[in-house]
Amino acid sequence: MRKSTIILALVLLLGATGIWLNTKSAGLERETSAAVRNSKVAPLVNYQAPAFELKSIDGTQTYRVGGERERPVLINFWASWCGPCKLEAPDLVKIYAKYQSQLDMYAVNVTSTDSKKDAQAFVDEYGLINPILMDLDGSVFGAYNGMAFPTNLLIDKSGTIRKLYIGLRPASQIEADIQELLDEK
Repeated sequence: MRKSTIILALVLLLGATGIWLNTKSAGLERETSAAVRNSKVAPLVNYQAPAFELKSIDGTQTYRVGGERERPVLINFWASWCGPCKLEAPDLVKIYAKYQSQLDMYAVNVTSTDSKKDAQAFVDEYGLINPILMDLDGSVFGAYNGMAFPTNLLIDKSGTIRKLYIGLRPASQIEADIQELLDEK
């Protein structure tokens, strides 16, 4: 019994030390100037979005992200077999229909976990009207440290990631964040 108490105390001490070190390093990061933070490339909020170039599902157009752009962009990483992606698809169609004159929206199919045939069936079934891009080898999803579907990123005109949504989010939250970004001067 005494041995298990000592082990428990050590585990708690190590956990507390880890939390303290993490908090200390987070404080150092907060002190970093915005100019330095925004000059880095990382798939994190307040950092520049990793640059990429992908072809459309029909192969006729190439779309680019990275650096300054004429208008903000919402990037949606998805797969046809993803249940939450199916749930959010109708909402994204409505959001794009409403904001397409002010916002670019790219639906990036991570084809390395899917198939082009299934992706096209998904697009047809849900009536996606925004550009559908194909990440054939998953390298773009990897560059964004993708770990779950859906993953959505809202990127401003300077190329800075403003919002990162991992997993399903209410459409009202995404729309409010889009409107807030568009309202900035």
